[in-house]
Amino acid sequence: MNEQSNHIPSETDLIKGCIDGNRQMQEILYKKFSPKMYGVCLRYSGNVDDANDLLQEGFIKVFKNLLKFRGDGSFEGWMRRIFVNTSIEHFRKKVKLYNVTEVQENTIEDSDLNILDTLAEKDIIILVNELSPGYKTVFNMHVIEGYSHKEIAGMLGITEGTSKSQLARAKGVLKKSLEKMINKAGNDTINI
Repeated sequence: MNEQSNHIPSETDLIKGCIDGNRQMQEILYKKFSPKMYGVCLRYSGNVDDANDLLQEGFIKVFKNLLKFRGDGSFEGWMRRIFVNTSIEHFRKKVKLYNVTEVQENTIEDSDLNILDTLAEKDIIILVNELSPGYKTVFNMHVIEGYSHKEIAGMLGITEGTSKSQLARAKGVLKKSLEKMINKAGNDTINI
């Protein structure tokens, strides 16, 4: 191998090379970030086929929009936002969320759900992947990605109340799933 092939380009050089259409730089960028971005895609899609499609679609958008990266934040954060938005677009095409009324929202309980805060990440991923698409998307956006209910509402075209409702219902389903998991495996398996 020659000396140049062992050289790992800086993030700035990598971005510039991709903008210039350098296939080697595009491949390096893809290999560097695809595992993390695949995790984002899988979290939203819940299945390998859709996650692979989202990964490819997301990277196409990244390469097309590299000139728009201003360097205001981390490059990885900028990419993550593209992949989250790509996943949300996919979700919106697939699933229709129905807005809830204020009366319905007030009947949803969010009590005794603190147990979810103590789960290990792998346990949460298993349980979250079992949620319905609507619940899973809002849960991921709010709990994992940190979006506010107002942001979620704007991105998904729903009301803030619906976002809050979907999250509360997701937590309720997760609580029931956790209780079943604990009862099935015994209290020794899950640390709470």
